[in-house]
Amino acid sequence: MKGVFVVQTTPFNEDGCLDLDGMRTNMKWLVDHASDKDFVLIPLGSTGEFYAMSLEERQSVIAMAVEETQGKVLTFPGCGAAGTLESIRLCQYAESIGAEGAMIVSPYYHIPKEEGMFRHFEQLAEGVGPDFGILVYNNPLVTGSWINPPLMSRISKIPNIIAIKENTSDLFNYHAMRSEIDPSDALVVTGMGEIMATHLAVFGCPGFVSISANFAPEISHSVYEALVREDFIKAAQICRMLVEPFDLFIGNLQSKYGPHTATLKTWGGDQGYMYIGAIKAAMDIVGLHGGEVRSPLIGLDEEDKAELKRVLHLMKVI
Repeated sequence: MKGVFVVQTTPFNEDGCLDLDGMRTNMKWLVDHASDKDFVLIPLGSTGEFYAMSLEERQSVIAMAVEETQGKVLTFPGCGAAGTLESIRLCQYAESIGAEGAMIVSPYYHIPKEEGMFRHFEQLAEGVGPDFGILVYNNPLVTGSWINPPLMSRISKIPNIIAIKENTSDLFNYHAMRSEIDPSDALVVTGMGEIMATHLAVFGCPGFVSISANFAPEISHSVYEALVREDFIKAAQICRMLVEPFDLFIGNLQSKYGPHTATLKTWGGDQGYMYIGAIKAAMDIVGLHGGEVRSPLIGLDEEDKAELKRVLHLMKVI
């Protein structure tokens, strides 16, 4: 559990149906690029629009992912749900077909008390076998809650909890989390991408979540390799030249499509979720299966896609 954690998109056809064959093609392509390197693949996370999918669709993606990656690349499909029982059932399904573990986003909609949050993960661990790992996904932007470091330390001592995807954009909060968690209990990686990882690496950041690795995994892994060597100048140069153009493009989409409807900045962030459509459009441009976003998200228009092609040229992806 280290390196580049790829939060994969889920391709949908124009009629809204799941494009499982297209996702299988994407998965095979990523496995070819990730084999023998430090990668973890995460289908059905927030970027995978799991919340807009049926149980049967999620199970079909999990089954496909296990089939294509088992023994080649570590894969932790998203098995989170608003309710504990549904999440347990998904984990048990993933375990039954051979998945190594699952990523679990903290409960959303009715946000639990601290004791309820602890019991949620405790019951998940009790519902699976001792060799099934759980990656805790701590993301206030999609749940409206943040598991603080003392509570996360308690959760990390539950058997099966092996890693934490920490999505705070606050350097001090991440540092507090890393300091609070015993490394022998769980690994802490940043969920905020390559640029955030370059700021955190000096204090220890064994991995980061990447969205652009869906279509440019070599760039993400080059950042990771530089950080492993403690060549922070090189990592920053790669981010400035090859990562930042895509991030700026996503930021510019916000001014075009206006603000999102969240009442709090801590729920949805400043930019909302146009980034998912941007990733999918980039995947289509490079010859993968990006496909459509599922409503209520909106995708990119032809003007956006033309600008995105220019950005991908700057990134040396096309």
